[in-house]
Amino acid sequence: MDELRQQALTILLLTDPAQKREQTHILYHKFKNNAVELDRDSILDVPELPGAPDKPELVAPRDLPRRRNSAQTGVATLLHAITHIEFNAINLAWDAVARFPNLPKQFYADWARVASEEAEHFVLLRQHLVSLGYDYGDFPAHNGMWEMAQKTHHDPLIRMALVPRVLEARGLDVTPKMMDKLRGTGDLRAVEILEVILREEIGHVKIGTHWFNYLCDLRQLDSLATFRELLDTYFAGELRGPFHTQARKQAGFTEQEMALLEGR
Repeated sequence: MDELRQQALTILLLTDPAQKREQTHILYHKFKNNAVELDRDSILDVPELPGAPDKPELVAPRDLPRRRNSAQTGVATLLHAITHIEFNAINLAWDAVARFPNLPKQFYADWARVASEEAEHFVLLRQHLVSLGYDYGDFPAHNGMWEMAQKTHHDPLIRMALVPRVLEARGLDVTPKMMDKLRGTGDLRAVEILEVILREEIGHVKIGTHWFNYLCDLRQLDSLATFRELLDTYFAGELRGPFHTQARKQAGFTEQEMALLEGR
């Protein structure tokens, strides 16, 4: 019988996006149906970089071309950027499953589900991009999410604090504005897709919140003080609002954490 974490590593290393999406759904379906074993104890040799296609070309954020959302190419570049984020999110979920041993079974179940949902987000966006005459890889992209994954590879507490609760939570903040822009261009299908993504991403950030708090409790750390310290260490002066307060609270952010963010 296949083992979940080893198979997660196999999928993480796949370079073809369509194959990665297909194998993600297959593995998650097997896991839900108890057709996959789980070895929580093994320490796997997880590389720093996941499997990825030759394109898109990865550049520094400052080198990305400016987007104009009033023209079709502007819509396409915006959707391509979100598609790239969702592709990274598949890898991030499987990386968490493969990289971090000795956590409760529910941790691995949660991130396997996240991987499956991110894979569905990716295919919805890619199909729509194709309907506009483009495809994933047609525009350059940046690798900021994975750079943070590399910085947090040594500790699941830091990973949970900074990837779901900072980088992915940022998506909760900016998605409504993106939806308004796309609505203004008449691309209502893109708006529908982003509505689905926003709803499910709240759940993903909430999972990150749960496991961050769990690990803080396990180590007898104050979660607010720990979150503040990690923000100071990794994001000094870089987090700016406005914040989607309602979505963040649904994702488990406390009043004190929101005050902390607003105060920065």
